[in-house]
Amino acid sequence: MKIKKTGIAVALIALGISSFFIYGTITSETQGNDMDNKNRKTNRLIDEQSPYLLQHAYNPVDWYPWGKEAIEKARKEDKPILVSIGYSTCHWCHVMEHESFEDPVVAEIMNKYFICIKVDREGRPDIDSIYMTALTVMTGSGGWPLNVFLQPDDLKPFFGGTYFPKETRYNITGWKELLKNIADVWSDPLKRKKLSASAGQITDFTKEFLEGKKDVGEKLPLESVIFNKAFNNYVSSYDKTYGGFSKAPKFPSPSNQDFLMQLGSFGGIEYFSDTEKKEALNMTVNTLRSIANGGIFDHIGGGFHRYATDSTWHVPHFEKMLYDNAQLIENYIDAYSITNDVFFLETAERTLNYIIRDMTHNDGGFYSAEDADSYPKENGNKHEKKEGAFYVWSYDEIKKVLGSNSAKIFSYHYGVRENGNAAYDPSGEFDGQNILYAAKTINETAEKFSLSLSEAETLITEARESLRAVRDKRPRPHLDDKVITAWNGLMISAAARAYQVTEKDEYLNAAKRGADFIYHHLYDRKKGELYRIWRNGEKKIPGLASDYAFLTKGLINLYEASFDARWLDWAIRLSEDQLTLFYDKKNGGFFMTREGHDSNLIIRVKDETDSVIPSAGSVAASNLIRLNRYADRQDFATAAEKTIISALSPLEKGAAASPQMLISFGIFNAKDVKVIVAGRKENDRTKGLLAAAKTVPIQGRTIILIDTDENKNILKTFIPYIENIEIAENSSAAYVCYDHACRQPVDNPDSLLRQLEEFLRKGKSKKPEKAIFGAGCFWKPEIIFGTVKGVASTSVGYMGGDSANPTYEDVCTGKTGHAEVVEVEYDPGIISYSELLDMFWKIHDPTTLNMQGADIGTQYRSAIFYTSKEQKNLAEGSKKILDTSDRYEDRIVTEILPAGVFYRAEEYHQQYFKRNIKTSYGLYL
Repeated sequence: MKIKKTGIAVALIALGISSFFIYGTITSETQGNDMDNKNRKTNRLIDEQSPYLLQHAYNPVDWYPWGKEAIEKARKEDKPILVSIGYSTCHWCHVMEHESFEDPVVAEIMNKYFICIKVDREGRPDIDSIYMTALTVMTGSGGWPLNVFLQPDDLKPFFGGTYFPKETRYNITGWKELLKNIADVWSDPLKRKKLSASAGQITDFTKEFLEGKKDVGEKLPLESVIFNKAFNNYVSSYDKTYGGFSKAPKFPSPSNQDFLMQLGSFGGIEYFSDTEKKEALNMTVNTLRSIANGGIFDHIGGGFHRYATDSTWHVPHFEKMLYDNAQLIENYIDAYSITNDVFFLETAERTLNYIIRDMTHNDGGFYSAEDADSYPKENGNKHEKKEGAFYVWSYDEIKKVLGSNSAKIFSYHYGVRENGNAAYDPSGEFDGQNILYAAKTINETAEKFSLSLSEAETLITEARESLRAVRDKRPRPHLDDKVITAWNGLMISAAARAYQVTEKDEYLNAAKRGADFIYHHLYDRKKGELYRIWRNGEKKIPGLASDYAFLTKGLINLYEASFDARWLDWAIRLSEDQLTLFYDKKNGGFFMTREGHDSNLIIRVKDETDSVIPSAGSVAASNLIRLNRYADRQDFATAAEKTIISALSPLEKGAAASPQMLISFGIFNAKDVKVIVAGRKENDRTKGLLAAAKTVPIQGRTIILIDTDENKNILKTFIPYIENIEIAENSSAAYVCYDHACRQPVDNPDSLLRQLEEFLRKGKSKKPEKAIFGAGCFWKPEIIFGTVKGVASTSVGYMGGDSANPTYEDVCTGKTGHAEVVEVEYDPGIISYSELLDMFWKIHDPTTLNMQGADIGTQYRSAIFYTSKEQKNLAEGSKKILDTSDRYEDRIVTEILPAGVFYRAEEYHQQYFKRNIKTSYGLYL
């Protein structure tokens, strides 16, 4: 989006501000001390549950939570509204609070001239999205804390910034001076009029960006075009030395890796060469390896920090977010599945173990985040927190814990130096301290100290455990212990995926307990209402689109890990609710909030582009496609298609802005294949069939297990044909189904693998071929064959002597003694000849399809013609040879196709299709 600068210029000139701070470009000392709250007066935030709002409950600022009371007061008193947005583990939010919001002098100015509202962005991402986008319109960038000033009458923003120091310095306007300038402008009618004009422009641009493009069209973009543009974008921005797709600061951006792994690992994307696929995978695995080796990964306790402040992934911003770790766990599981490199699996497991150990409520819900800041020492200065204090080490500390020899080996492996190793330290917080990173491989470490590989691995592992035991005695960073439904959905998904790879019960139990927590604490089962936030026994805020979408994703993956059908049933119900509450029926896509969510929102945000957290629309599209494959829900498929069109059609130039939506696009275009396994879960043969079903990398694969009557009863409510599949006590069977037909059931893994590998080979398009069938009557073959994927065209001809040009009705009602021939042109890379044979019998058999006018007790004679030796062998080997008893009536033209012989059919092919066909043979049945 192009942004005009006139409104910004007006605001800056009116306020007399030469520049203001953009997040992360300046350092600040933490001036404030943690005071004894018992002796301090509270403000209105004391009644809130949000940890972030409670952090400000003892400020002398007269803070309000977002809502009617504050807005009405601002309008009544004609004061501008200051909305200050952050989150409880935000480092610069803490700094600004200590410097300004805890200062009585600053608070007096704020209280006198403004109505001040505090917002937790994690509880209200809708408010944050609106005003963060407005700030980006004004300045070109954003961050937290977000401080934005609104007109009271219409809540339109007229000025904003991120962190401001209390006093003006380094040519940056201080917070006190800024507040006075805005107050002066607001009291001047002429200047205030200019501000109002600026607010209107800013809001218009913000709406243009957030409400989504209107009338986006009805056709999907070309997958090859948009995927190529996204791929080229990643290639051009890729850091070949250290991995990642940006300069410092570097964010892990899991959606980028997710998309590139899809691009490189699935064979069905034929418009990418093998070289391009290899490059996509290399960019991904190299990035993931660099991240896991860097200081952004917690090598002692596991888990990932928020982002790296340098280009080498070494010096992190130390907060830990649940959503980052959940998505990265899946990244590393996928990388392991593709490469079989245990490094990636170990990284995923160490991260998940950290979440289970340190970030999980006793009842199973997952906490939101851990702060970057903490007190430096166990018995150190209790009045000043420092970033990373919990995580960094001096060389002397390591030596004291491990002993001289082990410390030397450990320090070599993790880049520890006697004087500290933080090459990038603008704040001077890491003087003499070490941020651990894998400076050397385990092989290099073993070779350096003449150790065997196993000896080196054991020493490093034991050293990490010893250091963790010591670190656990340090003052921990602040824990944000609220439970957010959306983020829990991501973690449920990650834990379920980890179980599928490792089969470790603790991971499946973590996923189940997380889902149960949401079901019991954040879901009103009577109303079918999902909530967003839970803390201290209280659920708050009706669920947003992301809560529905991310939880649904977690439930689908939990079903695929446990095969407990109740999770799939809940996922379908949540998706139905999401379509009702958030779906844009006109243009496709999903709004962040439901109608009537908050009458004070100036924009109903359309959630379309992916950031550090993917958009609700991207995840919902994938969910709907996957659930359609389970439940045959055309409404789900249609909504997914319109959502993809809505998001991707405007983004062909910047396709990489929506990597998760590109993944949904790829899933949408993938060929649907179901593997239905019937058998008791504890049966070894059932286990073998399930393992085989997961082995072949098919993008559109859906695996269903029918193992108990309870599960079968749930599944058949949305997969009716499951009613006909029996569960045997001592045997198991697998059915591979695609294109609305199932192959013959198999009872061993090898046979199942052969069927799946055949399907996978079919994903590659081949030169079109022809199949020709003859019969007394088909049931509208040109319609039925014409709806099948891979069939390009059909031609139908009628043979006979009673009239020169018999009609379809003449042939199929027995008015004339003629037969019918249908020629099908098909792509053997998409649908096989064997599948066409199966369809031929189904179409021809009047007991299967109700043929109007035909005698249901009669089956007409049939013929299969073939143009190749392969077709001949398959036709002769068909197991569906129809009975040739006296039930066949004499009115069939027997002189054309004498019974029981092969007949040279070239002549009547030429006669009835008016063109030459290579010599064909008919097998008369």
